[in-house]
Amino acid sequence: MKLVTSPKLNSLLMDMGIHSYYGVICHMPRKYESFFPSSKIALLNLKDKDRVCLEGNLIGNIKTVRFSSSSNSRFYFHNDIDEEDYEILAWNRPYLSKELFNDDKLTLNCIYDQSRHVMNLLSFKKTSSLSSRLLPLYSLPSSYPEYSFRSLVKKALNELSGSIYDRIPTLFRNKYKLISREEAFNKVHFPSSLEDIRQGMRTLKYEEALTFSLHNVLIREENALLRRERNNAISRKKLDEFILSLPFSLTEDQTKVVNEILLDMSSPKLMYRLLQGDVGSGKTLVALIATYANYLRGEQTALMAPTSSLAKQHYDYFSSLLSKLGIKVTLLVGSMGKKEKEDALEEIKNGNSNVVIGTHALFSKDVFYANLGLVLIDEQHKFGVNQRTTLANKGNNADLLLMSATPIPRTLSLTLYGDLDVSTLNHFPFKKRDVKTVIVEEKSKKILSGLKYCLENKKKAYVISPQIEKGEGNSSCLDVYKKLEKRFPGLVSLCHGKMNEEEKEQALNEFKSGKKPILVATSIVEVGIDVKDANLMIVFSPTSFSLSSLHQLRGRIGRDGERSYCLLVSDKGLEADKLKVLVESNDGFKIAEEDLRLRGPGTLAGVKQSGLPNFNFIDLSSDLMMFAKAREDASYIFAHKEEKQFNFILFNAKKEVEGASLA
Repeated sequence: MKLVTSPKLNSLLMDMGIHSYYGVICHMPRKYESFFPSSKIALLNLKDKDRVCLEGNLIGNIKTVRFSSSSNSRFYFHNDIDEEDYEILAWNRPYLSKELFNDDKLTLNCIYDQSRHVMNLLSFKKTSSLSSRLLPLYSLPSSYPEYSFRSLVKKALNELSGSIYDRIPTLFRNKYKLISREEAFNKVHFPSSLEDIRQGMRTLKYEEALTFSLHNVLIREENALLRRERNNAISRKKLDEFILSLPFSLTEDQTKVVNEILLDMSSPKLMYRLLQGDVGSGKTLVALIATYANYLRGEQTALMAPTSSLAKQHYDYFSSLLSKLGIKVTLLVGSMGKKEKEDALEEIKNGNSNVVIGTHALFSKDVFYANLGLVLIDEQHKFGVNQRTTLANKGNNADLLLMSATPIPRTLSLTLYGDLDVSTLNHFPFKKRDVKTVIVEEKSKKILSGLKYCLENKKKAYVISPQIEKGEGNSSCLDVYKKLEKRFPGLVSLCHGKMNEEEKEQALNEFKSGKKPILVATSIVEVGIDVKDANLMIVFSPTSFSLSSLHQLRGRIGRDGERSYCLLVSDKGLEADKLKVLVESNDGFKIAEEDLRLRGPGTLAGVKQSGLPNFNFIDLSSDLMMFAKAREDASYIFAHKEEKQFNFILFNAKKEVEGASLA
């Protein structure tokens, strides 16, 4: 149902991503403010900074004292629960003396200040206006008052009354003691008790988990029905000869994953597989072998990377190992000249190009493949679902292999990637990288001494800041660059997202070649940059990054096997404690688990940008058990799809899946 509001309010709602009354009620409270009065026992045992709720009457009038830059309002308050009088202090609220008067009946939320024996006022309500003791608070633009949005939620619920249909089959609603969908929304937005919130959220969370899981089941089934004729078999003898000719041996993990991929590529079913592994675990080598296998069956391969620099890096690597076998590798990126691009497009179209490597340019309208049989997508979380599908559709039912260097905990990958087969590389080729991570303060001498050591030993160093211009203190990219350029003139390069492709490429080339062995950058270097002799990374404001992102960043160093150092520059005390898992472990899966525990799934690269929906109700860091049950129930529904009780949810799920595939 279309929203009916003022143009100004409409604009604010659009900025929040809300376009309908249903969108309004799906905007969940971020927390609730409780106005349940504190008990007599709690008031008798008050400690400093305890939160207190008082209910009673204002005594006398409010006195306000104004200072040059602030104001202080004081009044006395009689609390009904313990029959005591309390002194209340309210900072910077001079308007209170015009709003509140002697004998007004109020409910106050305060913090107890033991040293002054006063209550510091947090918030208040006139008791007569309290329709509920629990007041929902929402994430809103600063110009949008809470009370105004609460009124809109009430209006939306009234407008939608009777048309909020239940999607949970009765079988499961009864099994888990859930309530109706409409009742759930009412209880979450206008609760009378904590139990109301719990009941409402349980229903909405389960419904969302069940719907998402059912989508995955339907997509997986749809994929399983897609078939293609495998006209040319992959010669295992030639493939084994190719593997033996490579300058490195496969790990057990790589051998296992290669066999899984070959089984997929030999089956009439299409391959839909995610290959995940820690930084440096050898995913690119597996992708190279899959590419050669695809060449043996006479088909083209397209490899899509998120950045031009990573695409060119892949192009150099694949060319060095395939060109000598007569396999034509073509690069296709947006920065190519007109003639160069036209030649590349012609080679792809007529089939002279066996392997095409590039960025999103690979799925442009003017790209036509002669016989695309395999699509490889590196750092798949950098692309949306629609981009991945568009490229895969360029072929006649091409096999699809997604790659991610962002380890996702197994429980989470089962939930998020239920429509894919998942292969994991757990072990490193050769030996583990020897990277020592240390937390240092900004004034630490280790920062400059580490950079000097790199320069003296012909090594390279990354210096990372989360922000280009405004950072914490003087730690933005530009500030750090200016300082280091002054200290090491002519030896420092700069790379960030506001630079154009040519500038970024020049900065990276100067760094790789050693002309400028110190690179100051944002997290733009997080993905795929391979500089073997980089042995130092310095990260300013590390708590601005997720643990998984920091792990990705430090994956850029120590790639030559030599001892390397990652310095996390933090003066934040308790916040720096969260970084200790990076000091203690180099295991990407363990770090991902800790990230999930501390900050929730949105911080895991691969979730936030994966093209998966932003869940309205589910919190993946705490609701995985519920999701596991929903997965089982979705499988049960599909297995019993002929039963009438599942008609409604299946009908809606199919419509949503079909709509997503057309988008």
